[in-house]
Parts: sequence; structure tokens; C-alpha cells
Amino acid sequence: MPAPRAGEYSGDDVVEVTRGVYRVGDTCNVYLIVADGSPSEERTAVAVDFGAGRALEVLADLAIDRITDVVMTHHHRDQAQGLPLAVEHGARVHVPPVEVELFRNVEEMWETRPLDNDYNLRQDRFSLLESVPITGVVPEYRSADFGGVTLYTLPTPGHTIGSVTYILERDGQRIGFSGDLIYSPGKVWSLAASQWSYTAHEGPAITVLSCYLLQDENLNALLPSHGDTMWHPDDALGLLAARMQYHVDSRRWHPWDLHDRLRNPFIQLTDHLLLNRSSLSCCYIVLSDTGEALIIDYGYDMTTGLPTGTDRAARRPWLASLPALKRQFGVTRIAVALTTHYHDDHVAGLSLLRDVEGTEIWSPSNVAPILDDPWKYDLPCQWYEPIHADRVLPTDEAFTWHEHTIRVHEQPGHTLFASAFELHVDGVTVVFTGDQQENLGIPGERHEILNYQYRNRFRIHDYRASAELYRRIAPGLLLSGHWEPRHVDDGYLDYLAYAGEDLIEMHEALLPLDELDLGADGVMARLIPYRSRSAPGAEVTFTATVRNPHHHAATAVLRPVVPAGWQTDAGETSVDLAAAEEREVSIVVRAGDGPARRCRVALDVTIGSLRLGQHTEALVDIE
Repeated sequence: MPAPRAGEYSGDDVVEVTRGVYRVGDTCNVYLIVADGSPSEERTAVAVDFGAGRALEVLADLAIDRITDVVMTHHHRDQAQGLPLAVEHGARVHVPPVEVELFRNVEEMWETRPLDNDYNLRQDRFSLLESVPITGVVPEYRSADFGGVTLYTLPTPGHTIGSVTYILERDGQRIGFSGDLIYSPGKVWSLAASQWSYTAHEGPAITVLSCYLLQDENLNALLPSHGDTMWHPDDALGLLAARMQYHVDSRRWHPWDLHDRLRNPFIQLTDHLLLNRSSLSCCYIVLSDTGEALIIDYGYDMTTGLPTGTDRAARRPWLASLPALKRQFGVTRIAVALTTHYHDDHVAGLSLLRDVEGTEIWSPSNVAPILDDPWKYDLPCQWYEPIHADRVLPTDEAFTWHEHTIRVHEQPGHTLFASAFELHVDGVTVVFTGDQQENLGIPGERHEILNYQYRNRFRIHDYRASAELYRRIAPGLLLSGHWEPRHVDDGYLDYLAYAGEDLIEMHEALLPLDELDLGADGVMARLIPYRSRSAPGAEVTFTATVRNPHHHAATAVLRPVVPAGWQTDAGETSVDLAAAEEREVSIVVRAGDGPARRCRVALDVTIGSLRLGQHTEALVDIE
């Protein structure tokens, strides 16, 4: 069958929008993009979204031999329910990275999603009923070839957290496939879909930002998942941004200038030092006269708030502030990113930053191992995937980056695995303190909030040490992870020293430390790794650490506790410990048969006369 000429085909719910781009009516608009090729070659197409699979029924009418690839704008079932048919057809399936688990492992969402007393309003349950095989994730902020069709992927959260828009360049035109970001000029297909938490407005606000960012792409046409083609995208998106801004402001005490937030996100602290006011945790930029920039912490850029839930699909890294950084400050390259600690709000965007900008990640030696293996330790707030350091920075040493010298200081407190950075810039000595404390205390007026969390492995004397560190450095400016910059004088350093001593006294008053050194978190033994994977019947090796809380020598007795069907030959292991000594021993168990998730292995612990019972555990997935 000869191929239809451009603009020729218009069947029932099938329209040729532009040359070789067909809209197929289904549970959503499915777009078939015909790959350019010689007339003698096989005629193939790429589908944007898949609906219920009706596109397969019209291939012959369109003289298309097959669909090679499907790219998804978001995870909703009206976009995706036909994907099993696409896989059966032989098409490769590519999905947005934020929502990948809602395609390839949706059973976990169905099995673990809280339903009782539920305040999570996200439409994550409007997902596939069963997982589908996928080929991979689409590369955000980059172009890629899909079956002979080149598409650029732009994050456009709003309808869902992980939504993307695909941009096609054809015949001198730029065409955007925008999913459900916009329905028609000034309108959306669903407001409810953008309500991600019970009383906040993260979704509508980020929709405004996405509209502005999509306007910057200078599109000639906008092809939505629901609604008709928009031939004046700039006007359509501008009207939606204005109306959605009004909607956002209607739910706030005061208006929120989202346009200014996007276009002017940086506060200039000194000539060569910037603060990104739009990020969830404070992101700092050190500028070099070479035109390059160094970033300190890069978590959730241009945030409008955290949606309810901590699953992967609830967290959106993106690079929305970078155009302003390059435009306003002449930055030619974001060369390096440093990490004060491992928490997600400080590191979520690092991998994307490296993939897109070529940024190197430099992590302190006490932070890099945590980022490298988030399953190793039982710690809160870790990112979902490993973030490998391109360079590991020794603590208590300085390094040079262009004209700047930065010293790395180990700084436990907020978490055991944290560092502070010391920089002398534009005549000011600055210390980047991460989340150690607020840096807002005023003696006699406002308490200084020391931001310690027990599960972060806080130790009682940590804040005495950090106060002494600041005294030695004598900074003019303390820059924290979430609060206002603090200009420092001797009185404030005295106050931090007092706060550190007061913290020690408070814990000594509350805990029986004169009898047993239980530490701040009360954990005497741990199993490492905390989470792991194993094959059925395979050996699983743990490192058990045990600490003596007695003020005298004692023997620790460790006994593994394993699930039914598992084996252990260790029996009891005895470890002689001096007062306050910590030692490591190896524990080997053999996994049971068959797949299982989060199998619990515990360690029954006795240290001298102190019986702790099944004091610690580790989790193993059998695959």
C-alpha cells in the first residue's frame, strides 16, 4: 500500500496533524510519528503514549508496517493500559525515569500503598494493574533516537510528578507532545490529578513553572494527550500559566510570584557566591572567573514543595534553575558539585546534573561511601539509587578549584556522615554547615535549634566538637542547609559552645550514662549490609558490629535468628570486649528457597549481664 501524502489521511478519530505525525483517538490521544526513510524501506513509526492499543488496528490504513518504539509521557492507565499489546507487537517501551517503578514494578505500589486513613491524594493508583517489560528510561534534557525518530525529552511536571514532554523537529517545525500538562489554551484535562497532598498546592504551582519552561522551547505546535492540536503554543501556555497562578494564589495567604522564582532564583551573597532560593535545601554556587561554577549540595531544584509519599514516583529532580544561572551570571559550565551529607534533599539532582551537564561529583570521604551504597546502612533520607563520587575528598584537608581553596572538615552531629566546607571568598571566610543547626539563635531571645536526629547516628558530644571547629575557623558567615545566612560574631560562637554543652548535660540527665554508655541512639549492635539481595539457597554474609556499653570489660554473645527454611552454622559467637570497645565479626547464613521480599535476619545480643534480645535486624530480598 502506498503511503498517504502529508495531510491526506483523516479517518474516524485518526488525523494526520503534520507530515508523518498521526493522532489516533483512544483512551487518550496516541501519536504515531513515522520515521523518515527511503520509500523502498520498511515504514515504521514511534508511538507517543499507547492508550488501549487502538493504534495497532490502524497501522495498515496508514501504510505503517510496525511500531518500533513507544515513549510514555506519564504513567496513568489511560495512557498505558495497552502496553502489553505493544510488547506483544515487538515494540520497545521507554518511560519517564521518575515513574519507572510504576511501569516495571507496579505490583510494589499496589502491595504497599497505604489505603487506611489515607491523606495521599496523588493519583498513583491510576497506574497499570500489572507490570510491563520496559526497554529503559528516556534521557531527560537530552535528545535520543527512537527507531529513527529523534526526540528531545523535557521534564514538565504538573499532571503527574514525573511527566515529560517530547519535542520533535520536522520540516523546520518544533512540535511538542505534552501529555496532560495542557488540554487546550488555558485549560487542563484534570485539576484533581495535580493535587499531590492534602492541603498544599505543589502540583498546580509546578504546572505554572512547566508552562513557562515549555514556552522557552519556541514550539510551533502542541499536541496534548486529551484535546486538539494547539497551533499557538506560546499563547496557550501563557494563558494556562496565568489561570493556574490564580488558582495557586487562591489557596495561599499571600500571592506567590512563580515567574520571578523561575527567572530570578539566585541571591548574590558576594561577587563569587550565590544562594539558590528556589531549592528545597539551600544550594550554593561558587563562581570562578573562568566562567565555571561549583555547586554545594543539589537536591530538589526549583521546588514547589514535597508531595505526599516517599516512593520513587513522589520525588522529582530537575534542572529548572540552570538557565537563569547561565543567563544572568555567564556560567559556561557547572564543573563540580560538592555534598555536605547524603540526605536526599541535598543530593537528589546530582546524577541528573552529571548526566546532562557533565558535572563531576566530589564527596567527602565520610559521605561518599553512604552515597555509593544506600543499602549498606540503616539510615534515613537516602536516595533511591547509588550516587558514585568522581572524586573522594579527604577530610581535614584542602583542595583547590581554579582560584578557590576549599577545606573539608568532618562535622558529625546532624548525621554522623557529614562534612562542613570552609571557603575564603571575596574577603569573607564562609563555612557551609549543611543541616547542623539553624544558625538563627539569639541569646536571651530565640533558641538555637540543634538539628540532631538519633537515627542519623548522632552522638552526644558532636555539637561540642562543631562549636570548637567554628571557633578555630572564625568565619564571618555561616551558610546552612535550610535557613538564612548567619553573620558571625564572638557572641554567637559563645552561644553555640553553650548550646553544645547544654545538649550534653541534657542527655546525661535523661539517659543512664553513668551506669551504661548506651549512646544517643541506644544501638549496641548492627548488621551490615542492612539491605541486600541474594539468590535462593545462596550464602549471605553480614558484618556484625557490637559495642560494649559497660565501664568494664565484658563478653558479647551473638546469636543469628533466621527465617524458617534458612540455615546458619554459626550458633553463638562470643566476642571479648574492653570497656567501650567496638568490634566486628562475620556472620554467614544460607538463604531459603524461592523468591521472597524483605526476609528478616536478626541478631540476638547479650553483652555481659545486659540482655538485649533480638537487638538488630537486616533485610534480604531473595530473587
